Amino acid sequence: MSENEPAAPDGPVKVPGPGPLQLVKIRLRFTKLGKVRFTSHRDVARMWERALRRVQLPVGRSQGFSPRPKLHFGLALSTGHESLAEYLDVDLVEGTTVDVASLPDLLSPALPRGVTATAAAEVPPGTPSLQHAVTSSRWEIEVGGLDLPTLATRSEALLAAPELVMTRQRKGKDVIDDVRAHLHHLQAVDRDGAPLLIAELGAQNRGLRPSELVALLGDGAREVGVCRTHQFTEHDGVRTEPLPAPDPWPAPHAQARAS
Repeated sequence: MSENEPAAPDGPVKVPGPGPLQLVKIRLRFTKLGKVRFTSHRDVARMWERALRRVQLPVGRSQGFSPRPKLHFGLALSTGHESLAEYLDVDLVEGTTVDVASLPDLLSPALPRGVTATAAAEVPPGTPSLQHAVTSSRWEIEVGGLDLPTLATRSEALLAAPELVMTRQRKGKDVIDDVRAHLHHLQAVDRDGAPLLIAELGAQNRGLRPSELVALLGDGAREVGVCRTHQFTEHDGVRTEPLPAPDPWPAPHAQARAS
């Protein structure tokens, strides 16, 4: 058995705890840290399908010739990037009784090393999908090829620019986009002797990717490591996370699982 394939729980799994709720949909927050960052978005979906089967959570299924579990992921994370703030909505069989607070501890042992469920909550009816609700993400981007003063100077120039025009691919064709509106925040800091960018980038209407931001920094800049730390939604001028992480975070057990 590989290190990414946890052992199945012994016997049927029952969700413990008082105060059960009658749910239709739940939202889960989880990490993607360590070696598992090299798995694709599709592979992560398969990991969750297996984990939900292992704990015997009654997940609803689609109709048709080849029914699939009703799982709804948030914005896809590029292969090779880590994250402290990934999200998944799960449709449960109607009338399911479950103690939501217990789900992170129930699911984490059934997931591969580095994928850890950190929070769970009921999703009220009418809540927008994660794909449409998330307006921006915050990133920590380790940048190679530039010292910290140069990185800070170039970051300040990007923030001061009235427009940031770049060529991107759309449906196999080159298009010219002004991405300045997607650059919300940018700060160069020192992290244990390595230059690091703290960036908040817009996520809607193609948004701005960390790799594209590094390209805008100019000659010599290269992406070394990327971690998504937050995703944000906005409603009536109030910005929140789809599901806040528990305090304090990162949790020690999550770091240990990812190492």
